[in-house]
Amino acid sequence: MRILGIDPGIAIVGFGFVDKVGSKVTPVQYGCIQTEAHTPDEERLHHVYEGMTQLIDKYEPEAVAFEKLFFNRNVTTAMSVSQARGVLILAAVQRGLPIAEYTPMQVKQAIVGYGKAEKKQVQEMVRMFLKLQSIPKPDDVADALAVAICHAHSYTLNSKLNEVLRK
Repeated sequence: MRILGIDPGIAIVGFGFVDKVGSKVTPVQYGCIQTEAHTPDEERLHHVYEGMTQLIDKYEPEAVAFEKLFFNRNVTTAMSVSQARGVLILAAVQRGLPIAEYTPMQVKQAIVGYGKAEKKQVQEMVRMFLKLQSIPKPDDVADALAVAICHAHSYTLNSKLNEVLRK
């Protein structure tokens, strides 16, 4: 199963494609879509949408997992990131892909085993899980890979639970 993990943003969208075969999760491609500061939001959103549709078409994921947004201060940032998240969801839904969402705490729990883990701990565990030479940069990329790994683990658990419940 190929999973696309996304850390949404208006300036930087982190993405990570991983393949899950059995209990093994391997990286396929990861990086970020960046937009220029001081560019009108509508142009930035278009760039994010176009970039994501090209990635989805090229790497053909079977599922997309997003980190749920959490803001406690800056409403302006929350609005623009929410808009970017909307166009990212649209890109996936238009291609018939199932969407999953995980809170930052759920991602940390799945990756580190502790829901209040530090960002550096999550990044190092992503590096170790995927056997990477270094932590992916910028941070948004490591976050996207963490979301993809979280979904890979959660999907397996949810599939087994559904099997048991169907019996």
